[in-house]
Amino acid sequence: MNGGGALKVAAIQMNSRPDRDANLAQARRLLAQAADAGARLAALPENFSFMGAHERDKLTIAEMPGLGPIQELLARTASDLKLWIVAGTVPLVAAEEPGKVFAASLVYDDQGREVARYDKIHLFDVEVPATAGGQAERYRESATIARGDLRAVVVETPVGRLGLSVCYDLRFPELYRALQKQGAELLCVPAAFTARTGQAHWLTLLRARAIENQCHVIAPGQWGEHAGGRKTWGHSLVIDPWGETLAEHVEGDGAAIAEISPQRLLEVRSTFPALTHRRLE
Repeated sequence: MNGGGALKVAAIQMNSRPDRDANLAQARRLLAQAADAGARLAALPENFSFMGAHERDKLTIAEMPGLGPIQELLARTASDLKLWIVAGTVPLVAAEEPGKVFAASLVYDDQGREVARYDKIHLFDVEVPATAGGQAERYRESATIARGDLRAVVVETPVGRLGLSVCYDLRFPELYRALQKQGAELLCVPAAFTARTGQAHWLTLLRARAIENQCHVIAPGQWGEHAGGRKTWGHSLVIDPWGETLAEHVEGDGAAIAEISPQRLLEVRSTFPALTHRRLE
């Protein structure tokens, strides 16, 4: 992490709908608010540009890499606001798998240049058991999403070395260990966590990833009810390397904004050097 003072980051929270243009306008407004609050880097949630009633709906707005209104808006906004942006996920055409897209997390620098891309590797193919009086929830992302290459992506930013991940990745600690081994100081987890799994596990898993890797975590999420009845958890967070919550936006559109400190990261890693005590790879 850069050796200067504390720097602000923002975890943007949205309730995305099946209207790409309206979602992009809202993302732009929230990013501008984050920049006005002094954020140097802001992260958007998973599926920020579109959440339809059915998984296949997102195929209608899929873009080719480097082309299309979603990517154009992101590049222009980053440049206009002089803001680094982590674009939660953008549906990019998977040319070798017709009928599927990559869930691509893109990073833009403050000049509007795309400087990193991570394609989600862990896909949410699960059935959440029914609760009393409720129904089971079934999800099969692999029907419409192509798995990304098995690689850990870390990018240098003004707020530190940023490791990329998406939503369901959060349950696989080996990915975050790989990111930390590549020098990550800040982990980004854009998500659309279901309300039920979010209530049960979201904060616990985020704190664990922060603590075990001694990294800051920025976790922007979707919130509320979406088309088709899906409900997401919200509770967007910024967490420090000791697992303490620095900022939280519980519900509603908005942002969790916090200062992250290079000194705090160094303090945790030097006074509690667990990363140097590892015995197994």
